Parts: sequence; structure tokens; C-alpha cells
Amino acid sequence: MGQFLFIFFACFTVFCAAGVVICKNTVNAAMCLLLCLVGVAALFVRLDTFLLAFLLLMVYAGAVVALFLFIVMLLDVRGLQAPQASRTLTLAPRVAAVALIGAGIVSFALKGRLAAPAASAVPAVGASLKLYAYLLFTTYLLPVEMLGFLLLIAMLGVIVLSKRDGEHSGYGG
Repeated sequence: MGQFLFIFFACFTVFCAAGVVICKNTVNAAMCLLLCLVGVAALFVRLDTFLLAFLLLMVYAGAVVALFLFIVMLLDVRGLQAPQASRTLTLAPRVAAVALIGAGIVSFALKGRLAAPAASAVPAVGASLKLYAYLLFTTYLLPVEMLGFLLLIAMLGVIVLSKRDGEHSGYGG
């Protein structure tokens, strides 16, 4: 049953993440991001890291996605023509896709070759915040950092979408 739940939530998260990229409507993309974060929180619960799942839902899903939705609704970008993307903006997703596929191939190639730690060396899971901090900065550092990086990319995307044609950045006018 545990393996089925992991596969279900992993596929759910991947499909919702693809929905963020594919949806042309920004409100629908933000809702897909919300569902993607819920899927990641479910994976954290599956790993018995309830504090991380709770913090992910409260901070990212509750505050950041709501902020993105408010920004998108305030900008009202429905009637605008999309500006032509530069060569670097069209090259960046391709480079990222190749890097992601390469990382997937490497992870499948290394599957089973990395030794698991002994059960006696792993500290018991409890209510200690020190233990959660230890696990956050050792075992679960990569997923948390990847999520933060994805949110940074989404925030930069909102900034790029918010710029109107001919609008200059700066305060002096």
C-alpha cells in the first residue's frame, strides 16, 4: 500500500507540475502549482516529516500561491499581446529540460549502488525540532532547495509577465 501511495502522489505531483507549465491561463497555472505543492506535502507526510509538510502547506501553498494569485489578478494580463521572446529566453527551457533528463538518467543509473545507512545510525523520529532541523539540512535538503528554486523561477516569471511593452524599470522616470 505504501508503494502505491508514493507512486500515486509522485505522479500527481508531476502531472500538476506539467499543468503549471502547459496552462496558458495564469490563474489555472497557479491552481496547478497549488495542487503540485499539496502533492509534495503528501510525499513529505509519506516520509514521516509532518513538520515539513505542514510548513510547506502553510508557507508556500497558503501564502506564496495566494500572493501569486493576487498579483496575477491585479495585473489583468488577459488582453495583452505576448512580447516576442528573445533567443536566450527560448534556449533556457531547453537547457533546463536537458539537465533534468540528464539528472534522471544519472539517478536511475546510480539506483541501488548507494549504500543505505544502518538502521542504528539513523536517529529516531520524534517531536524534537533539533532532529527536524538536522534532517532538513541533511537528508531533505535537496527537495526543499529544489522547491525554493522553482518558486524563485515562478516569481521571476511573474515579474517578467508584469512588465508592459515600452515600460522602463527604474525610479527616476
